[in-house]
Amino acid sequence: MYSDKRHILQLVALLKAHQVKHIVVCPGGRNAPIVHTLAQIPEFTCYPITDERSAGFFALGLAQHGGSPSAICCTSGSALLNIYPAVAEAFYQQVPLIVISADRGAAWIGQMDGQTIPQKEVFQSLVKCSVSLPEIQTEEDAWFCNRLINEAILETSHHGKGPVHINVPISEPVYRFGTKELPDERVIMRYQGLSLYEKGYQELVQKLNSFQKRMVVVGQMNLIYLFEKKYVKALYKHFAWFSEQLGNQTVPGVPIRNFDTAIYAMPNEKREALRPELLITYGGHVVSSQLKKYLRKYPPKEHWHISTDGKIVDTFGCLTTVIEMNPFEFLERIAFLLDNKPTNYPLAWENYCKTIPEPTFAYSEPMVIGQLIHSLPTPCSLHLANSSTVRYAQLFNLAPEIEVCGNRGTNGIEGSLSTAIGYAALSHQLNFVIIGDLSFFYDQNALWNSHVQSNVRILLINNEGGELLHNLPGMEKDEQSRAIVCGAHHTSAKAWAETSGFDYAEVKDEAQWNAILPTFTSTEPTEKPMLVEVWTNKASDTALLREYYHQIKERL
Repeated sequence: MYSDKRHILQLVALLKAHQVKHIVVCPGGRNAPIVHTLAQIPEFTCYPITDERSAGFFALGLAQHGGSPSAICCTSGSALLNIYPAVAEAFYQQVPLIVISADRGAAWIGQMDGQTIPQKEVFQSLVKCSVSLPEIQTEEDAWFCNRLINEAILETSHHGKGPVHINVPISEPVYRFGTKELPDERVIMRYQGLSLYEKGYQELVQKLNSFQKRMVVVGQMNLIYLFEKKYVKALYKHFAWFSEQLGNQTVPGVPIRNFDTAIYAMPNEKREALRPELLITYGGHVVSSQLKKYLRKYPPKEHWHISTDGKIVDTFGCLTTVIEMNPFEFLERIAFLLDNKPTNYPLAWENYCKTIPEPTFAYSEPMVIGQLIHSLPTPCSLHLANSSTVRYAQLFNLAPEIEVCGNRGTNGIEGSLSTAIGYAALSHQLNFVIIGDLSFFYDQNALWNSHVQSNVRILLINNEGGELLHNLPGMEKDEQSRAIVCGAHHTSAKAWAETSGFDYAEVKDEAQWNAILPTFTSTEPTEKPMLVEVWTNKASDTALLREYYHQIKERL
């Protein structure tokens, strides 16, 4: 019988799945449920050693012989510190050593409870990875714990070998052993620098060809990558390609861009039918909350993430494989290895998404953003600041020659304007910035420098507060809280823009917008940069968007 603690069961199951075979176990009370469970697994050879300092070096020797990871498990407190010399040696010798430490519950750290010290990240810079497992109470805890264990074990041989630390807090009751079987845990694999002749590469291609429903999702990529024509047809017909505006032109063909609205309006019977079997992702962050909800609720059988850094990024909660290489190199390499079995899956997504009409709005923030996007000259660069500006831009078709930029790494309001100004300083084409009032005024010193070029055109949407914050649940009936939470203000950018050397224009209705738009998007050279401040009402902006979503859902 095994421990009843789910995080211990996950740890043992994944050590077994990753083929860790040799484990040094040190005596102790807090680590007893881990050691007891390890001892029940015939695939493990356990070596009981009392002195932790000696045990650490013994485990080091096990790992040196053959180069595969060995593990050492100790109890809480100073027992862990005695392994420190072996960890340091493993780090500088690049030996794959897994240190597993039992720990007391976090509430008892520093409370004069026996064998209790701060154990998280105790080895600091002398390990390649350090994780502290959550004690599992929810399914999200279980997913998080699984990901952390996989990540730590994989790091023992990632970009060179070395030690890792897995800290395991164990709260009372500690000694319950009623579980008969280990769980069937998700195992994340990593492939590095694949060669056409490697066994792992051939296995991936075989697996790729076994799936009929294949989807590719591209996150933010600040570049335009043009696939050679010989690859486009070979790749495009095999996948449903999803890319947001921030993904730019980084797919072999024309991607589906309105999938966020399409998923929101999707009838329940279609959700399962359009569920992918294989999901491939590359690039950075994905904005769409609907896509995240959909793929977390209807996960594919496998999710492969392709990146040059090989990091474990589990956005949709179903990651199974990390492929560490340039994503475009990977795609071009597999292009002619894909079988030609007929699949209607890409066409099913394309035909469904074509039923979602592009919206038309009355005078509002989304109307102004949509009309600007349709009027942009090509080529040019479009900078999307944050939040609603990014989401509204996604509703409209954008010319492929337009490069889209934005700070979506952390999605904060700070610095979005400064980044756009810096980008434009080295650019030889027009740079348009769509920015909300909170983002603008937070970063208004972006205009306070001598490097602002005349190729900058700023569209400032001023609805006197954060629109997204204005619509948080519970804010509807509390004016005082809403004003505080959404940063309500009555500030204009006019004086600051003119002081900073900008041509300034103010828009308060549709007629004024239609009058200024041709000048704002003109490619004629100008002596000054331009700022157009558009005043809208955040309540009506949101109401129009909700009405659009309601109409789409009713239609479908």
